[in-house]
Amino acid sequence: MSEQRHVKVMIIGSGPAGYTAAVYATRAMLEPVLFQGIQPGGQLTITTEVENWPGDSMVMGPDLMVRMEEHAKATGAEIISDHINSLDLSKRPFTAVADSGAVWTADAVILATGAQAKWLGMASEEKFKGFGVSACATCDGFFYRGQDVVVIGGGNTAVEEALFLTNFASKVTLIHRRDSLRSEKILQDRLFKNPKVEILWDTTLEEVTGTEDPLGVEGVQVRNVKTGVISEIPCKGVFIAIGHAPSSELVKDQLETHMGGYVVTAPDSTATSIPGVYAAGDLTDHIYRQAVTSAGMGCMAALEAEKFLAEMEADDSRSKVA
Repeated sequence: MSEQRHVKVMIIGSGPAGYTAAVYATRAMLEPVLFQGIQPGGQLTITTEVENWPGDSMVMGPDLMVRMEEHAKATGAEIISDHINSLDLSKRPFTAVADSGAVWTADAVILATGAQAKWLGMASEEKFKGFGVSACATCDGFFYRGQDVVVIGGGNTAVEEALFLTNFASKVTLIHRRDSLRSEKILQDRLFKNPKVEILWDTTLEEVTGTEDPLGVEGVQVRNVKTGVISEIPCKGVFIAIGHAPSSELVKDQLETHMGGYVVTAPDSTATSIPGVYAAGDLTDHIYRQAVTSAGMGCMAALEAEKFLAEMEADDSRSKVA
C-alpha cells in the first residue's frame, strides 16, 4: 500500500524560491515538506559564477544552492528527494502523487518548479542531443577542451554559456539572429573583449551536421537572415542557449497561465487563481528571472500561505462555535 501523509504546506521545487519558502514556512511553525524534484537546486546548479547575489561578490551557483538547502534543513524543513508526478487542485486538501508512489495531501501548496531550457525543435538538434548538442555548458563544456564550439542565442544565458566555454574550447562562435545582444552590458563587454569569441550577427541555425557511426557533431549550417547565404561552420559542440520555458506541466490545465505557460498571480502577490495555491520564482516570473527575485517571491508565498491557513483555522473555529 502506498504511503499517505498529510501536511499543512507542500512546497514543490527546490530553487531559490522553494528553499526560501521552506525557511519562512518553517519559522511560521507550518512544518512544510519540500519536494526537490528531478533537478535539486534548479537552474543555479548548472550555473558557474553568480555575481549578483547580495552578500557574495562571487559565489558558484551549485555552492549557493547547497547553502540554501542546508539553511532550510537547519530551520527544520523536511526535504524529500522525490518528484511530484501529479497534483489535484480541484478540492482541498490538495492531493499529490510522487514518483515513489507516495500520496500526499496538503492544506496549502507553494509551486516553485522553475523553468527548463528551451530547444529549437529541429530534427537534427534532437538527433544529436547528448552527442554534441547540449543546453548546458557547465554540464558538458569540459568535454570540448581544445575544440571549436558554437552557441546559439543572444541573451544572458547565451553570453554566460559562451564565456564559460572559453575556459575549455579553442574557439567559441556565438550565433545570433539579430544585430545586437539582449544580455546585460557588463556581460557583453566581457564577451567582446574575449579573443576566443567570434560573433555571427543576423544569423540562424539551419541544421546540425555530423557522423552516424559513432553519432557525433561535426559542424553546423547557418543562414544569414539578410542575404539568405548559407554557410558551414566546423565544430564539435553546439550549445542551445535561447532561454527557458516555465515548468508548469503539473498545473497548466488547473491554474490560469499566460505568456506560454507562466502561472498568473494576483498583483503584488504570489496567489494563483485557486485559493491556497501560490506560485513563486521562474514559474511565474517572465520579466526578471533572477535568483534574488525568486527568493523574494518564495518569502512572499510562505507568508501568504501562513495568513491563508490562519484564516482557514479561524473560520473552522467560528463554524464549530456556531
